[in-house]
This record gives sequence, C-alpha cells and structure tokens, in this order.
Amino acid sequence: MAFGGPQGRADIGPFLERVLRGRRVTPARVEEVAHHYELFDGVSPITELTRQQARGLGERLAAAGHPLPVHVGMRNWHPLLADTLQAMHAAGVRRAVGFIAAPHHSYSSCQQYRENVVEARQALRAATGGDIEITYVASWFDHPLFVEVNARHVRAALDRLPADSRAGARLVFTAHSVPVAMADASRYREQLLESSRLVAGQAGLRDWALVYQSRSGRPDDPWLEPDVCAYLRAERARGLQAAVVCPIGFVCDHIEVLYDLDREAADVCREIGLPMVRAEAVNADPLFLDMMADVVLRTIRRYERGRPLPIVAGSS
Repeated sequence: MAFGGPQGRADIGPFLERVLRGRRVTPARVEEVAHHYELFDGVSPITELTRQQARGLGERLAAAGHPLPVHVGMRNWHPLLADTLQAMHAAGVRRAVGFIAAPHHSYSSCQQYRENVVEARQALRAATGGDIEITYVASWFDHPLFVEVNARHVRAALDRLPADSRAGARLVFTAHSVPVAMADASRYREQLLESSRLVAGQAGLRDWALVYQSRSGRPDDPWLEPDVCAYLRAERARGLQAAVVCPIGFVCDHIEVLYDLDREAADVCREIGLPMVRAEAVNADPLFLDMMADVVLRTIRRYERGRPLPIVAGSS
C-alpha cells in the first residue's frame, strides 16, 4: 500500500482533490502543489516504483517457497485500494499480508492507510458479501537491511561531493512534516531519530541532523520543524561547509522528493553557495526488496499455525 500519484496532466486536479479532501489548505497552496506536478508533466514516479517493489517482493517470496501474488493498492490514485481488494476477492483471495510503504508511524503515514483498508473492506462486503482479512507486517524503521540500504545510498552520495568538501559535510535527514499534535500522538519523531541515528552510524558519519519538508498546513498551525530550506540557510550562515541530504522518511523518489529536494532545496544551496548532494531513496534497491520479503515472511511464519487475534473496540 502506497500514497499514489497522478500519471498525466489530466490527473493532477482530481488527484489533489482526493489528497486534500477535508483538509484546510489554501487555494494558493493547492495551485502551488499542482505546479510542482506540472513540472514533471503530471507523472509521479511513485506508481512505477511501487510496482517494481511489488514485483521484486513477489520474486523473493517465490524463491523462498511462498509463491504468493503481490497486489498494489493506492490511497489517492489508481490502482485504488478499494478496486484492488475487489480484484483480489474476485481472484479467490480471502486472507492477505499488508505492507504499508511508510517506515515511520504517524496517523497520516500508517493509521490512515489502515482506516482506508477498513473502508475498502466495508465496500467489498457491501458489493459481494465477502471479505479479505488483512494482517500487517511489524515495524521496519530500524530493520538492518533498511538501515544498510540507506547507508549505502548516503555513502554513494557523499562520493559525489567535491573531494575537498567531504570532510566537512553534514548528513541531513528529511521526512514529511506533520502537525505537532499528530506527532505528539505517535512515535513518528522518535522512530525517525532512531532510523537516522542507525543510518548515520553505519555510514560512518557523526555529524547529522533531522529536518522536515513538504508541509501543507495553514501557516498558523504548528507543524514539525525545522524546514529543510530554512535549516540549510541558517546552518550555512553558521559555517556549514557541505550537506548530504537523505530522504529517510520516503521509500520512493516521487514528486515531493524530486521537487522539494532536487529543485527547491538545491536552488537554495546554489544561492547560498553550499555544496549539496541528495542520496537516493530506497526505491527498488535489491536490499530493500530483501527487507520487504523478510518482514512479510516473518509475518507468514508467525501465523502459520493460527490466525492473529482481532483488535476489538475497548481493547487496550
């Protein structure tokens, strides 16, 4: 399960309507974000990258003796979760393992997906009288392979800096900003900090920081800070010599990474004379696909001899 993204200019408006429904976002901000997608001809790489991840996961499950079909369902664009569950049920699927393509837990990054699955299951029951039970994989923000693939991408990015800038470079991790109230109700910041600490340690870099990007709320609402661009400006003024930016909170190089980091943050760094390179997200790196297979197989093995207990209202 992933966020989803438009696949052409005609999709941008309907896609943003789905993403922003019920949220207090100014028309100016909606227009600004639409322009970001227009710069890439309305095509977000997230769909193709997620499909590559799904194919790689399926190949690894088959090699491990569990040749299971792997389906892709998106929250905000096609293939939509409800349509995916309908197709799965029609193909005979009654139980499934759920993998949400977000490593760090908050309402918007994990819980909202689960609620969308509940809605999709309700729609399935209404349409067919049938259902699909979903058992989710455990957390993987600190999985050794997730750490390793990010550390490798960080080292590869560091090697792209001019040789005389590497020793003074700081590793700057980025993640999607969320409202402070949402962060306070989850372990989002704590898990991001732990992932960052582990990746920095494996990459051999002691100087690192966690910042945020892509906030979309009203200016007067408190969201997690500092913003990556504001941070880079301030730290350059304090003497920062170079930066390696790692999008630790994202598993795909999609529009929010390509625009907010490769264009906006890169433009800021050129303006202030700060050498900057960006590490690739995990994307369809074989190590990340191995990690996906590992957490799915662990879930399968855990429940080989019994079903997981359901969570019911009022349980603690």
